[in-house]
Amino acid sequence: MMQTRTLGNTQLEVSALGLGCMGMSFGYGPAKDASEMIALIRAAVEQGVTFFDTAEVYGPFTNEELVGQALEPFKGKVVIATKFGFNIENGKMNGVNSRPDNIRRVAEASMKRLRVDVLDLFYQHRVDPNVPIEDVAGTVQDLIREGKVKHFGLSEAGAQTIRRAHAVQPVTALQSEYSLWTRQHEREILPTIEELGIGLVAYSPLGKGFLAGKIDENTRFAEGDIRNTLPRYTEEARVANKALLDLLQQFAAQKRVNGAPATPAQIALAWVLAQKPWIVPIPGTTKAHRLTENIGAAQITLTPEELQQIEDASAHIEVVGNRYTEAMEKATGL
Repeated sequence: MMQTRTLGNTQLEVSALGLGCMGMSFGYGPAKDASEMIALIRAAVEQGVTFFDTAEVYGPFTNEELVGQALEPFKGKVVIATKFGFNIENGKMNGVNSRPDNIRRVAEASMKRLRVDVLDLFYQHRVDPNVPIEDVAGTVQDLIREGKVKHFGLSEAGAQTIRRAHAVQPVTALQSEYSLWTRQHEREILPTIEELGIGLVAYSPLGKGFLAGKIDENTRFAEGDIRNTLPRYTEEARVANKALLDLLQQFAAQKRVNGAPATPAQIALAWVLAQKPWIVPIPGTTKAHRLTENIGAAQITLTPEELQQIEDASAHIEVVGNRYTEAMEKATGL
């Protein structure tokens, strides 16, 4: 059985690993076949996953509809997280918008698409510099009081923003990118949320697929795949960043999952899980065998000695390329 973890002092209990659903509809080339993705999401439930991540802007709208259809039979048994905070015009994301009226409108629309009566976890997708975070937190607090939302979350927010929001309405979870090759949040963000009792939902815990070990400098991505534009995915960066994969492979060779040797992806996920008991990674996939592989990571325990060895070895590996372009850092919903 999959272990569970608790996000935040508000005691939101979810499976130790969640499933990021974005790539089924958005971000990684053409949308996948809906019936296959519904089967995949339901297979995740059967394998113990109770935590699913989507957003209004993925598609837009189509990913929420997919997740809603897939999880309707499991109402009350799973936790679905979704997000607000963008303008969507003519089917395209067009800048941030966390005005209270927009938050309310998104909440109502997301409930319909997800086929639920209450949103389990409602994140601000990206901070809106034009709307005080206190107004955002207050609006979600009103939605909680009205019984439309259970938990409030933030995504990729800075430490001061988190503190200000939390002072108005307790934040259950922060969703931010975190993996063995994206660790900048360890400096200020992780200590802040630990102090405040907020959980971390780690997106891209496999580095958008690179840490799974199947992508090299010759890999070609489909048109519309965001990795075509990411600095960390240039051919030169992929060659340089193989050093991190080699490290994961060394540790994978020493571990077994269900009688088979562990994989680099499983070690990468086990590393994230080992950092704090309140961190829940949400790797995304569109493949059934990858889903099972990722879930297997929850069975791996890295000893303090192994974690120190990974720490020491990775300290000498320079990750080449920024995680996003500068423009994407400012505007991305990914």
